[in-house]
Amino acid sequence: MKTSNKNSVKAQSRPEQSCTQTQESLPRISFKERRKNRALPTQKVLTLIHTEAPRFWELAEVVGRWVWITFPEKQPREVTMVMSELGFHWNNIRQCWQHPCGTMAERTPRDPRIKYGSYFAADVKPA
Repeated sequence: MKTSNKNSVKAQSRPEQSCTQTQESLPRISFKERRKNRALPTQKVLTLIHTEAPRFWELAEVVGRWVWITFPEKQPREVTMVMSELGFHWNNIRQCWQHPCGTMAERTPRDPRIKYGSYFAADVKPA
């Protein structure tokens, strides 16, 4: 039997939880830039990171032809927006940001670092 409480109050939306308010305060991602950046080869992606986002340079790991960036903790939305516009996407399985550097590889069930090798871009001396 269904009962009704006459004193119940309907849930009201709170302004601090409004989706539109959050979207208005964040800058928009340029998807045109994102598409352009996703097609860049590895060296150009590394140069882009070094010039446009130098704070990520120390974290950039080259895995095969791809570039991975792994943060020690969750990043704020502003950082995820920058990563996305630079052409990176989030890999939930590996818990890192990945850039395909213009190549789309087949899915690898094991760690690609084993198959392709890897190095940190900051460890290599520029030519």
